[in-house]
Amino acid sequence: MTRAPASPALRPVVARVAGLNLGFFGIEIAVALAIGSVALIADSLDFLEDAAINLLIFAGIGWSMRNRARLGMVLAGILVVPGLAAAYAAYEKFSDLTPPAPLPLTLTGLAALAVNLACATMLSRHRDGGGSLTRAAYLSARNDAYANLAIIAAGLITAATLSPWPDLVAAAGIAILNADSAGDILRAARAEWRAADTTV
Repeated sequence: MTRAPASPALRPVVARVAGLNLGFFGIEIAVALAIGSVALIADSLDFLEDAAINLLIFAGIGWSMRNRARLGMVLAGILVVPGLAAAYAAYEKFSDLTPPAPLPLTLTGLAALAVNLACATMLSRHRDGGGSLTRAAYLSARNDAYANLAIIAAGLITAATLSPWPDLVAAAGIAILNADSAGDILRAARAEWRAADTTV
């Protein structure tokens, strides 16, 4: 079954989502660097990635099915980048296993969750309307909400244990979640590509 083309009503939605993500990226990366949290670094890069994804979708609305499929493949690659960055940050963290400050970690996770739930809610009504593009935006916002729950849990466990490991485990989970979604988006883009071939 071929997915419908993206609705023009999606354009202002992805513009608002991009703005929210870009704004919170600046906040979260500042906190992450201040307290030395690998999980917050990974999540802040997710916000930057989400802003890029939604801006690309903004540009791609109205494109042909084949071009949307091409852009979907690019977005799948973009989703992998924060995971790689988080892996590098985790590697660097092993040279100084100081736990991040638990209160800023938890509060930033809560604020990020609020932002991502707002974005996921805005995108949810469009997630099946534009193939791999809108699926990329929705999955990215949804995944970030899950990641924020992991960060909140990491903050609470860090407060109880003063261990650096909850932060590192949360960062690893964010990387795995992004890799899984990248595969999902790539499969959706390939399905669009095949559908475009049958309509030629």
